[in-house]
Amino acid sequence: MSQAPSPPLTTRQPAQTSRQLDDELSRRFIALDPAGYFLISVDPEAGELVVEHYGNGIDERGLATDPDTGEVLSCRGAGPRQPLAIYRGRTAKQLGVVLTEGEGPSPLSRLDHALYLGRELQKAEWCLEQGVTYIQD
Repeated sequence: MSQAPSPPLTTRQPAQTSRQLDDELSRRFIALDPAGYFLISVDPEAGELVVEHYGNGIDERGLATDPDTGEVLSCRGAGPRQPLAIYRGRTAKQLGVVLTEGEGPSPLSRLDHALYLGRELQKAEWCLEQGVTYIQD
Protein backbone atom coordinates (compact mmCIF):
# COMPACT_ATOMS: atom_id res chain seq x y z
CA MET A 1 0.00 0.00 0.00
CA SER A 2 1.48 3.36 -0.95
CA GLN A 3 1.60 6.32 1.38
CA ALA A 4 0.63 9.87 0.56
CA PRO A 5 3.65 11.96 -0.39
CA SER A 6 5.16 14.04 2.38
CA PRO A 7 4.77 17.80 2.08
CA PRO A 8 7.84 19.43 0.57
CA LEU A 9 10.41 20.76 2.98
CA THR A 10 10.55 24.53 3.00
CA THR A 11 13.58 26.70 3.32
CA ARG A 12 13.64 28.15 6.78
CA GLN A 13 13.44 31.91 7.11
CA PRO A 14 16.07 33.74 9.17
CA ALA A 15 15.71 33.04 12.86
CA GLN A 16 13.07 35.20 14.44
CA THR A 17 12.44 35.38 18.16
CA SER A 18 9.01 34.55 19.50
CA ARG A 19 8.65 38.16 20.67
CA GLN A 20 9.51 39.49 17.18
CA LEU A 21 7.00 37.13 15.60
CA ASP A 22 4.27 38.13 18.08
CA ASP A 23 5.04 41.85 17.58
CA GLU A 24 4.79 41.39 13.80
CA LEU A 25 1.48 39.53 14.10
CA SER A 26 0.13 42.25 16.42
CA ARG A 27 0.50 44.78 13.59
CA ARG A 28 -1.89 42.93 11.26
CA PHE A 29 -5.43 44.16 10.61
CA ILE A 30 -7.85 42.84 13.19
CA ALA A 31 -11.58 42.93 12.56
CA LEU A 32 -13.38 43.92 15.74
CA ASP A 33 -15.89 41.61 17.36
CA PRO A 34 -19.36 43.12 16.98
CA ALA A 35 -20.32 41.36 20.24
CA GLY A 36 -18.00 43.71 22.15
CA TYR A 37 -14.65 43.80 23.87
CA PHE A 38 -13.20 42.63 27.18
CA LEU A 39 -10.99 44.17 29.84
CA ILE A 40 -9.10 41.63 31.92
CA SER A 41 -7.62 42.29 35.34
CA VAL A 42 -6.35 40.36 38.33
CA ASP A 43 -7.77 40.59 41.86
CA PRO A 44 -4.93 39.22 44.03
CA GLU A 45 -6.85 39.61 47.29
CA ALA A 46 -9.69 37.39 46.03
CA GLY A 47 -7.29 35.16 44.05
CA GLU A 48 -9.39 35.70 40.93
CA LEU A 49 -9.23 36.80 37.34
CA VAL A 50 -11.78 39.47 36.44
CA VAL A 51 -13.22 39.90 32.95
CA GLU A 52 -15.44 42.87 32.11
CA HIS A 53 -17.45 42.65 28.88
CA TYR A 54 -18.35 45.90 27.12
CA GLY A 55 -20.59 46.37 24.12
CA ASN A 56 -19.56 48.37 21.10
CA GLY A 57 -20.71 49.33 17.66
CA ILE A 58 -18.43 49.32 14.64
CA ASP A 59 -18.45 52.24 12.22
CA GLU A 60 -17.86 52.21 8.45
CA ARG A 61 -14.09 52.57 9.05
CA GLY A 62 -14.03 49.49 11.29
CA LEU A 63 -13.54 51.52 14.49
CA ALA A 64 -15.24 50.65 17.76
CA THR A 65 -17.96 53.09 18.77
CA ASP A 66 -19.97 53.68 21.90
CA PRO A 67 -23.33 51.99 21.23
CA ASP A 68 -25.18 54.79 23.05
CA THR A 69 -23.49 57.86 21.54
CA GLY A 70 -21.93 56.57 18.30
CA GLU A 71 -18.65 58.24 19.31
CA VAL A 72 -15.40 56.41 18.46
CA LEU A 73 -14.02 54.75 21.59
CA SER A 74 -10.59 55.87 22.71
CA CYS A 75 -7.92 53.36 23.64
CA ARG A 76 -6.85 55.82 26.32
CA GLY A 77 -10.02 55.43 28.37
CA ALA A 78 -11.99 58.59 27.57
CA GLY A 79 -14.42 58.02 30.40
CA PRO A 80 -16.18 55.49 32.55
CA ARG A 81 -18.41 53.01 30.76
CA GLN A 82 -20.51 50.36 32.41
CA PRO A 83 -19.75 46.75 31.52
CA LEU A 84 -22.53 44.57 30.16
CA ALA A 85 -21.30 41.73 32.38
CA ILE A 86 -18.50 40.95 34.82
CA TYR A 87 -17.08 37.45 35.03
CA ARG A 88 -14.82 36.24 37.86
CA GLY A 89 -12.95 32.99 38.18
CA ARG A 90 -9.85 31.36 39.63
CA THR A 91 -8.46 29.98 36.37
CA ALA A 92 -8.28 30.81 32.69
CA LYS A 93 -9.97 27.52 31.89
CA GLN A 94 -12.88 28.24 34.24
CA LEU A 95 -13.50 31.65 32.64
CA GLY A 96 -13.02 30.25 29.13
CA VAL A 97 -15.75 27.69 29.77
CA VAL A 98 -18.09 30.34 31.17
CA LEU A 99 -17.47 32.68 28.20
CA THR A 100 -17.93 30.01 25.54
CA GLU A 101 -20.32 27.50 27.12
CA GLY A 102 -22.20 29.60 29.68
CA GLU A 103 -25.88 30.43 29.90
CA GLY A 104 -27.47 32.86 27.47
CA PRO A 105 -26.01 34.31 24.31
CA SER A 106 -22.25 34.12 23.91
CA PRO A 107 -20.40 37.39 24.50
CA LEU A 108 -18.07 36.35 21.64
CA SER A 109 -18.87 36.14 17.95
CA ARG A 110 -15.39 35.66 16.43
CA LEU A 111 -13.01 32.72 16.80
CA ASP A 112 -9.94 34.97 16.65
CA HIS A 113 -11.34 36.96 19.56
CA ALA A 114 -11.89 33.77 21.56
CA LEU A 115 -8.30 32.67 20.89
CA TYR A 116 -6.99 36.08 21.95
CA LEU A 117 -9.02 35.93 25.19
CA GLY A 118 -7.68 32.45 25.92
CA ARG A 119 -4.09 33.64 25.54
CA GLU A 120 -4.70 36.70 27.69
CA LEU A 121 -6.49 34.72 30.39
CA GLN A 122 -3.57 32.26 30.54
CA LYS A 123 -1.17 35.17 30.91
CA ALA A 124 -3.35 36.76 33.62
CA GLU A 125 -3.55 33.45 35.49
CA TRP A 126 0.24 33.11 35.43
CA CYS A 127 0.60 36.68 36.75
CA LEU A 128 -1.89 35.93 39.53
CA GLU A 129 0.03 32.78 40.51
CA GLN A 130 3.40 34.54 40.41
CA GLY A 131 2.24 37.72 42.14
CA VAL A 132 3.33 39.96 39.29
CA THR A 133 1.49 42.78 37.53
CA TYR A 134 -0.71 41.76 34.63
CA ILE A 135 -0.93 44.06 31.61
CA GLN A 136 -3.42 43.19 28.88
CA ASP A 137 -1.96 43.13 25.37
